[in-house]
Amino acid sequence: MAHTLDKIDIQLLSILQKNSNRTTKSIAEELGMSTSPIFERIKKLEKEGYIENYVAVLNNKKIGLKLTVFIGITLQGHTRSYLEKFVKEINNFPEVVECHRVSGNFDYLLKLVVEDIEAYETFIISKLTLLPYLGNVQSLIALSTSKETNEIDLSRVL
Repeated sequence: MAHTLDKIDIQLLSILQKNSNRTTKSIAEELGMSTSPIFERIKKLEKEGYIENYVAVLNNKKIGLKLTVFIGITLQGHTRSYLEKFVKEINNFPEVVECHRVSGNFDYLLKLVVEDIEAYETFIISKLTLLPYLGNVQSLIALSTSKETNEIDLSRVL
């Protein structure tokens, strides 16, 4: 059973969202506490699933991934079998960094990060269009990105 988050838990989550590489000592100093309770709280937040993972956020352009594409996908059918097969296949494509089941004009919205337009075309031709249950595909190429974050403003949800 998950515990109710208190003010310190929320502060911890906010701090870790900004920089999960911080030491327990520096966090404890910022919050005016000792390291042991901070360490225990972090472990509890991890155990209860509030913290799922710690990652390094990479600069896509620096590593040669200069093109972001959003693809709206409509499947030919909506049976559980079609949906499960589609998700299983999409999860095997390293170019796909996000896959969301959505309402509206599409069944799924994908986010791809690739080197360039040629890599995108190769993905479409050699991977995506080979899926037998694919219906309609519509692509949106990002010209620029003004905001991209995983940080959640906890003041609005807790």
